[in-house]
Amino acid sequence: MRPKTNLRWWGLWLAMSLALAATVYAAIDSIDNPRPGAVDLLLRSWLLPGETSHGHYQIELACNGCHSGAFPSRDDVQAKCESCHAKDLKAADDSHPRAKFTDPRNAERAALLDATYCVTCHVEHKPDITLRAGLTLPRDYCVICHKDIAEERPSHDGMAFTTCTDAGCHNYHDNTALYEDFLVKHAGVGRLQADPQVRARDLRAVIEELGDYPFETYPPAPLAADAADAGSALPADAAIHAEWAASSHAAAGVNCSACHVPVVQQGALATAQWIARPDHRACTQCHGPEVEGFLAGLHGMRLKSGLPAMTPAEARRPMKADRRHDALGCTSCHGSHRFDARQAAVDACVSCHADAHTRAYFDSPHARTVAAAARGEIAPEAAVTCATCHLPRLAHDTPDYVRRTLVSHAQGANLNPPIKMARQVCLDCHGLGFAIDALADAPLRAANFPAAPRVHVPSIDMAVAREHAARAEDE
Repeated sequence: MRPKTNLRWWGLWLAMSLALAATVYAAIDSIDNPRPGAVDLLLRSWLLPGETSHGHYQIELACNGCHSGAFPSRDDVQAKCESCHAKDLKAADDSHPRAKFTDPRNAERAALLDATYCVTCHVEHKPDITLRAGLTLPRDYCVICHKDIAEERPSHDGMAFTTCTDAGCHNYHDNTALYEDFLVKHAGVGRLQADPQVRARDLRAVIEELGDYPFETYPPAPLAADAADAGSALPADAAIHAEWAASSHAAAGVNCSACHVPVVQQGALATAQWIARPDHRACTQCHGPEVEGFLAGLHGMRLKSGLPAMTPAEARRPMKADRRHDALGCTSCHGSHRFDARQAAVDACVSCHADAHTRAYFDSPHARTVAAAARGEIAPEAAVTCATCHLPRLAHDTPDYVRRTLVSHAQGANLNPPIKMARQVCLDCHGLGFAIDALADAPLRAANFPAAPRVHVPSIDMAVAREHAARAEDE
C-alpha cells in the first residue's frame, strides 16, 4: 500500500506544481494585455511582492507602467519614473536635480547617496520602511550632505537631522515656497492679503487665441434649445435637453454631437456613430490641459495607465458607502449635461469623501466665504471651495504663447508634503507666515482650519535675521 500512497502524493504534488506554474505564466502573460479585465487584474495582484505607496497604489496593477521587463536595469526604471515625473520636477525647479549628483565636485557625496536614481530613495513594495511621500530612507538622510549645516547656519545648531522636513521647513525636491529670498519678500504680511481672492477663469476671453480649441466648429455663441442636434440617434428627453440648454456648453455653442460623436465623424451626423456615454476623451477636444491634469491626478491616473476607472472603494481615504463602486470620470463631478462648475466645486467632493477634513468643511471659515459670496457680500473670486485649494486655478502658458487661467485637475499634486500648497494656493488669500504655520498644524488641517494655528515655524524669522545680519556686515 505504501508505494501507491507515495504515488498519489507525488501525483498531487505534480498537479499542484503544474497548476501553480500555469497560474504564474497566466499572470505574467496578462501584464501585456492593454485592456485588462477582472481576471487579468486578479492574476496580477498575485504577483505583487508587497503594498505600494500612496502615490502609486492605484496603478500598482499596471505593472508595465514602472517595469519595462522582468529584469529591468536601474536605467530602465529611471526612464519610467521620468516619463511621469520629470515634467513636474522641472516645473518645480527641482532642488536636487540629477545634474547635482553627476557633478564631479559632489562625487564623494554621491558615493554615499546615489540620488541620480529615484529608486535610491523611493523603493516600492516595501510598506514596512515606506514613509511619507514614498520615502524609503531613514529620516536623517540629509546628514550625508549637510552634516556641517550648523557651521554654515548657526540658527540650525542643535536641530536633529530627522526634523528637516518637519513643519514645512524643507522639501527635498520643491522648495519654491521656502527659498530665503521668497521668505524675506513675504515677511510682515499678516493673516490675510490686502485683497484676498483667487484667479478668475478666463477661457471665454482667450478662446479665439487658443490653437487647440475647435473655435471654427464651435464658436462661442449661445445656442437655442432646439439646436441640440441630437437627431434620432439619441432618445428625446425633455429634462436632458433642458439641462443642456441651461449649461455653459449651450452658452458656448457646444451641442450634443460635440460630445456624443467622434471628432472625425462630426461633419456627417446622418451616418455618424453616436456614443451613448462619452468619457474623458470627448472632453479632450476642448479641454485638453484639464483632461491631462485629470489623468495625472488621483482620480484619473488609473485610466491613463490602461486600467479600469478608479472607484471610491479603491481609495485609502474614508469614502461614503453609497458611492463605493461608482467609476470616476469627468461627469462624476461635472454631471452629464448641466456641467455646473459650482456644484462640482463642493457638492461633488462631499458626495464621495468622508474623511474628517471634508466633513468639517461646512463649519469652516472657508465655507462661510461661499455663503457670503452667494449673498453678494464679497466677490465670487473670494469664495473658497474644496476646488479652490485642491483643484487650484493656475497661470498656464499655452503653446500659442497665450497665458490663461487653468483649473488644475491633478488634485493630488499639492497634498504631500502639505507645504507645497502654500505658494500655489494659500498665498492668494493669506500671508506666507500664516499659511506655513497653518499647514504645519496637523490637527488644524484635519479640522479644516477652524481657528488660528497653534504652531509657529520660525523659517521666515530665521531668513529675515540672516538678511539683517548680511546687511549689517555690508555696512
